[in-house]
Amino acid sequence: MTQRQEDTAIGTVLEIINSNGLEGLGEAVSILINEAMKVERSSVLKAHPWERSDSRTGYANGYKNKSVATKLGQLDLNIPQVRGDVDFYPSALEKGLRSEKALKLAMAEMYIQGVSTRKVTSVLEKLCGLEISSTQVSNASKLLDKELEKWRTRAIPKISFLQLDARYEKVRQDGSVMSCAVLIATGVMEDGRRTVLGTSVSLSEAEVHWRDFLLSLKKRGLHGVELVTSDDHSGLKSALKSVFPNVPWQRCQVHLQRNATAYVPKVAMRKEVASDLRSIFNAPNKTEAQRLLEIYVEKYQTKASRLSIWMEENIPEGLTVFRLPEHQRKKLRSTNMVERLNKEIKRRTRVATLFPNEASLLRLVSSILVETSEEWETGRKYLSMSADS
Repeated sequence: MTQRQEDTAIGTVLEIINSNGLEGLGEAVSILINEAMKVERSSVLKAHPWERSDSRTGYANGYKNKSVATKLGQLDLNIPQVRGDVDFYPSALEKGLRSEKALKLAMAEMYIQGVSTRKVTSVLEKLCGLEISSTQVSNASKLLDKELEKWRTRAIPKISFLQLDARYEKVRQDGSVMSCAVLIATGVMEDGRRTVLGTSVSLSEAEVHWRDFLLSLKKRGLHGVELVTSDDHSGLKSALKSVFPNVPWQRCQVHLQRNATAYVPKVAMRKEVASDLRSIFNAPNKTEAQRLLEIYVEKYQTKASRLSIWMEENIPEGLTVFRLPEHQRKKLRSTNMVERLNKEIKRRTRVATLFPNEASLLRLVSSILVETSEEWETGRKYLSMSADS
């Protein structure tokens, strides 16, 4: 191309294609789109750059660089900007913008469903012909952070019964793989329906983590609790005494039965011990439960002394539920409600196996809990709040 030839966008495009063939298509398309966007801006402003016009609606305001991934490769675009009382975004990019948003939402949804970033990348490359990095997948999932944070900090209605539990997931921290505690709170509302109150993620299940979590629930309006059910988690009991000192605590009976096996000296005795514990927990009232406990403590003093001591010290913590009406005890004497929720979380998280940080773990767990909470709140009643209902 000589200097006498008009240096237009078309001329530049032709030169690139002539020089580079198909490999130059990406650069050529970028130039064409950039030129089309400038023309469109002039049309919207009803004036060309530096043109005096009484019909002008606004003014050009430079360009904003943007890289767009396409099947032709990465396109480097210069998006025209405007100032004044005019709304402008190039129509050439509107469809791409919608597609990009849809693509990011699809990536986020796959990530939430427990699909690993490696698999997400593979699927999208086959579907779209684009190379998507694992970093892009993780970044896309952050689109949901704002909504999830809004859910985690929403106001809490009156909760009659509270259940707490913790589980652990592997998280990478400073080059090391560590166990990260996921705290979960669920509750039964006044109408008998369940709800997930919230979750917290930290590399520790110490008292300070539990206390901060419980304080956040209280700050959001948690009140009216008649009973708290949980396992004997480290730090939890102290945190409960600090934040909810006057609320009765029920130690999960299912966990108590599991814990008892560690104190049974012979495998052959496990069935007998399990049966004795069930008879205590299924007693018609607390007086009878305490009577049976005394009998079994004495029964095992000789043949299983460690079990006898353990039962005397620990089983009473599982009898608090007897203060409730009989029709409510079965569903509130254990943390089965949260346990089932934990199984669903495990089903999703085992695909990822290892989380890059606490934030990614919190994002996935929160997304699962939002889904579950919506189902619970709009579904059937979980608990009869009166003997007649």
